[in-house]
Parts: sequence; structure tokens; C-alpha cells
Amino acid sequence: MRYALMLFAVLPGFLHAAGLTFENLEQEVTAPADAATVTIDFPFKNESDKPVSIQKYDAGCTCIAVQISDGKLRYEPGESGVIRAVFSTGNYMGTIERSVAVWFEGDATAPPSRHLKVRVNIPMLVEMEPRTLKWDIGAPPEPQTITILMRDKDPIRVLSVSSTLDDMKHELRTVEEGRHYEIVVTPGSTAAAGLGIIRIETDCKVPRFRISQAFAVVRNAVPGGVRP
Repeated sequence: MRYALMLFAVLPGFLHAAGLTFENLEQEVTAPADAATVTIDFPFKNESDKPVSIQKYDAGCTCIAVQISDGKLRYEPGESGVIRAVFSTGNYMGTIERSVAVWFEGDATAPPSRHLKVRVNIPMLVEMEPRTLKWDIGAPPEPQTITILMRDKDPIRVLSVSSTLDDMKHELRTVEEGRHYEIVVTPGSTAAAGLGIIRIETDCKVPRFRISQAFAVVRNAVPGGVRP
């Protein structure tokens, strides 16, 4: 499946590296919410008068697969090619920044000859704030609220809410059907440390957003009142 991507050149013009001319060293894409992968191409050309070879490359993250013009690593003067970064969206959300390090034959090992930088914007169709509720041990078990906003063009409804802790009470409130919800969470006790997972099931058409999780934590008081 091919996806229409909003692709922006961050650095306009041509950038030279070891005899290869890159159109851009940084690119930004906005992926559809249901995209499993996002493809970002970095075209280049050997505009020097000597052959240039790509010695090695490293994405530094298993979320990116790197491909180079059908495996071709040596480029004669005038030849062109493409370094392609295929980003797997997985469970990522929001803005993700990654880079691909490229070394050219004859260059020093540090730093790389070039860093090709990628910024991928992945829409959050189900936005929750905050994702973690916190109570200090011994503090009053006062209710706290998670706000849920649906960011898709179509309504997304909350179907159910559950908790892994029996004494962690939760109440779902509908502010605007399909658009805005609140979950009011109240611990039964703050006498001891504990962690509860609040599971929110929706009818979102995109599978990755059908289940979301928030956390409710009873923890030791932070010295000085600082609450990270």
C-alpha cells in the first residue's frame, strides 16, 4: 500500500559530501495514522571527477531499514542514486527524530561522512492527558482526572474502561460524544505503594488506537515536593 506523505525539504539546495551531492540532509514527513511504514528518500549524485564508494551505513535503530539503490555502493562520475530510509511506525506516536550515519570510502571513521536526519510526525488519534496519575503514600486518596480527546476527523467512541486494581475506582464521563471524554480515578487506599493500569477500549477504525493505556501510581513521597 502506498501512502501520500507530506514531505518537506528542511535544508534546500544541494549539499556536498565526499564527491556526492545530496539534495537534502534533513527531511520531515507526516504519516497517515494507519501507516505501518514511512519511506523517506535521499537522492544524491556523484558530481566529482572520481568514483565514490559508500563504505557502510548505520541507522542506529531497529525501527529504520536502510536501502541504497538496489545495493549499488560505487558511483562513477555523473551517476545518481538514492539512500532510502524505511521507518516502521510500530507503537510510536508524536514526533520521532532519527538519523542514518553514512561513511564514504577513504573518510575517517569518526565522525561519519554524513548524517541523514529524519523527522517523522505520527498523528495521535486518541490523546490522553495525563497518562500517569500519581498519589503519595499516605496522602488523601483524592480523585484525579484523565482527559481524552479524539483527534480524528470521524468520531471515536470509548467502549469500555477497566483497571488492573480492584480498589482503583474509575468513572467514565462523556463531555462530547465521540470527541471528548474524562476518566475520574480514585484509589481505594494510599497506604502502600501500587501500580494500576487503566485500559481504554475505543471503536477507532485504526487498529493501533483501539486500545490505549494510562497508569495510576501510589508511590513514596518525592523529597522537597518535586513531582516529576
